[in-house]
Amino acid sequence: MRYFPLQPDLFKENRGRFVAAMEARSIAIFVSNDEMPSNADAHYPFRQNSDLFWLSGIWQEDSMVILFPDHPDPRYREVLVLVRPIELKEKWDGRRLRAEEGRQISGISTVIWEDAIGSLLQEWIHMADSIYLDSNEHDRRSGPMPTREYRYIRELQERYPLHGYRRSARLLQVLRGIKTPAEVGLMQEAADITGMAFRHLLGFIKPGVMEYEIEAEIYRSFLSRRSPGPAYESIIASGDRARTLHYIANNQECRAGELVLMDFGAQYAGYSADLTRTVPVSGKFTKRQAEVYNACLHLHKYAKGLLKPGLLPADYTRQFGEEAGRVFVRIGLLTEGDLTNQGPENLAYKKYMYHGVSHHLGIDVHDLGPRNEPYREGMVLTVEPGIYIEEEKMGIRIENDVWITADGNRDLMEKIPITVEEIEAVMNK
Repeated sequence: MRYFPLQPDLFKENRGRFVAAMEARSIAIFVSNDEMPSNADAHYPFRQNSDLFWLSGIWQEDSMVILFPDHPDPRYREVLVLVRPIELKEKWDGRRLRAEEGRQISGISTVIWEDAIGSLLQEWIHMADSIYLDSNEHDRRSGPMPTREYRYIRELQERYPLHGYRRSARLLQVLRGIKTPAEVGLMQEAADITGMAFRHLLGFIKPGVMEYEIEAEIYRSFLSRRSPGPAYESIIASGDRARTLHYIANNQECRAGELVLMDFGAQYAGYSADLTRTVPVSGKFTKRQAEVYNACLHLHKYAKGLLKPGLLPADYTRQFGEEAGRVFVRIGLLTEGDLTNQGPENLAYKKYMYHGVSHHLGIDVHDLGPRNEPYREGMVLTVEPGIYIEEEKMGIRIENDVWITADGNRDLMEKIPITVEEIEAVMNK
């Protein structure tokens, strides 16, 4: 790991929150992600199962976390399972965690090697009435890939068919959606690293620079500040390419007079930042570009002002859409007649903004969180309105990360340049 060591209290608190939601006489088992092969004998970089990381802070393959709060022996109420270090493998792939290191990271006292857990786990399962198992449940997840957690579910159901099975994901969707102050502190670090990279880019971008050169500067800036790299594939979209929401080719020249939309964020200590800014390649917005940018910034501030505990996502989207319609009339994209004739399934503003306003943010960029329940204190959401005009070959998006608190929102990116004047001032300094 590149980041400074974390206090295990963060993961102890997370485990305590999960255990408090479990049924009596139940055991919960979490397994790590697979090491994913690419081609030949190579593998993709390892990415830990987000739930296992949230519970333990362990970022290593072949790990497990087992929670059995009703076990009669206190030693086995929390168990961390690690792969036994093998000298030959370490010569090739690097050092693996020792038991004491696992204890220091996770705060779990009992560490058992993976090759010794089988008989113990069977005994514990026989003592339990129900088993919580992990599954990668996300409303936007697609694809039937049989990941390790789903293979493990089938294996246990075949071996222990008479136990009651419970979905850990049902609990984690709520628990992970509410961030603790310690988690927000890590997200603030990721946001600060992202902001420093953006400030550097404002002095780097000029006509003739390639999109991939901008992306390279982002990587360099992140790595030099203890981030392992971007939390997701960076979007560097100049000109008309900014209308493609997930443009990641990043292989074109940024030309004078164009805008460049940059959607990127650092990962730090397992947590993500998510920033979008749109800036003029030449260092100064045209009159029309500034008009559309300021309209988008108005919607950004409006949406940020709406977020509060108790607000339903559907009401948030509706109120935002009503304001977006009014704003789009003012900048000449829609007419009053368009608003009068629109229907609930054919909202006029969606011609120029065809994505959601916000999503949960945390360990995952599109993090867990209930999507149809009221927003709650502690949630962190992005606020990212956009305006995409095909006729003008223009795309603008502005995105910050916002922590919902009881006494108002806290913008984790409030110090990052965002207005036309701030951006132009830094670019032309």
